[in-house]
Amino acid sequence: MNSSIKIISWNVNGIRAIQKKGFNDFIKEYDPDILCLQETKAHPDQVNLNMEELPHRYWNSAEKKGYSGTSVFLKKEPINNSNDIGIKKHDNEGRVITLELEGYYLVNVYTPNSKRDLSRLNYRQNEWDVDFLKYLKKLEKKKPVIFCGDLNVAHKEIDLKNPSTNKKNAGFTVEEREGFSNYIKFGFIDTFREFNNDGGHYTWWSYMFNARQKNIGWRIDYFCVSSSLKDKLIKSYILPEVMGSDHAPVVLEINII
Repeated sequence: MNSSIKIISWNVNGIRAIQKKGFNDFIKEYDPDILCLQETKAHPDQVNLNMEELPHRYWNSAEKKGYSGTSVFLKKEPINNSNDIGIKKHDNEGRVITLELEGYYLVNVYTPNSKRDLSRLNYRQNEWDVDFLKYLKKLEKKKPVIFCGDLNVAHKEIDLKNPSTNKKNAGFTVEEREGFSNYIKFGFIDTFREFNNDGGHYTWWSYMFNARQKNIGWRIDYFCVSSSLKDKLIKSYILPEVMGSDHAPVVLEINII
């Protein structure tokens, strides 16, 4: 018998800030089995969570206070958990949490931003993207993988409102887009595009120029899965109506046996 689960991924742009903006109501309303957060910007002892719905909680906080960070909250306890990807130069910013669950691995990731001046583009292209993909493929030898989070790239022109003026900007450089294409090339599926091939669907909007109101956005938050999970996908969608961050939550519903 198949049992479906709902996983939500959300870059909250600070978990302490979002707690004051209806975070608990959001959890009650959307009722995820698993909630993956990025850019938590906090250590667990700085956060008081009243979330009986999701009692199993895992954190990976950056060494630098108030920066980056990921967390995962679940209804059911996972088989195993680990932080980071085991390579020192990548592992001090709290960017990855991996959970082993029955039938699959779940990887929550906050991909490093290349920065406005592209000063981190070389690191992103030649180090992070390469090593993270290797990490996913290594996991996949044991079980199928679901990975989600803020990947800090709009993959194709359809994934942002103004592609022509952003080709040299962080998040839409050729190098970053190729990094995402490699996930696809090596067998991962961008689940949102399995269900929706239209433009105008975004997950991040600048705080400037009323961008969200005008829907001048980028789709940079994803759920990707091993191709062996393709026939188990039920739905993959965005919740643009949920406020509180400059990102919208993204959702995957999937049958996991």
